[in-house]
Amino acid sequence: MTNEELKVKLTELLPSATFEEGGEWLNVYIEPAALPAFAKQLKSDEVLQFDFLFCLTCVDWKTHLTMVYHLRSTKLQHAVVVKAKLDRTKPEIETVSDTWRTAEFHEREVYEMFGVHFLHHPDLRLLILPAGWEGKNPMRKDFEDPVNMIKL
Repeated sequence: MTNEELKVKLTELLPSATFEEGGEWLNVYIEPAALPAFAKQLKSDEVLQFDFLFCLTCVDWKTHLTMVYHLRSTKLQHAVVVKAKLDRTKPEIETVSDTWRTAEFHEREVYEMFGVHFLHHPDLRLLILPAGWEGKNPMRKDFEDPVNMIKL
């Protein structure tokens, strides 16, 4: 499926979605509240079959955070990037670990590194950092490193 065909199909599923063009993959922007239902549609729709979540991360823009989900259909060989803008002061979004199991660990990493709270996550706790790092979020641009004293 081409990016243009994907765009048409995704607009049918979620009319409020907006798109960024010009890259290898189609980037679709959605509201955080739309994510749970949209994720299930992306995976179960016979024309889309996005069965593989191969990257889930977060970007800190200083004014807001953006969740980024890279999806691929292993059967149909097309890909899409889903993005959702989050409030920086209280970043939260529903988990997609019930749709793509691999999201469980990715979300835990984003939770500890960026402070995004994934609602209804089955085991939201630190994944990499040791005890005592809860809430410090070292990948956020406002993180102050007392050892390296780097400011962004």
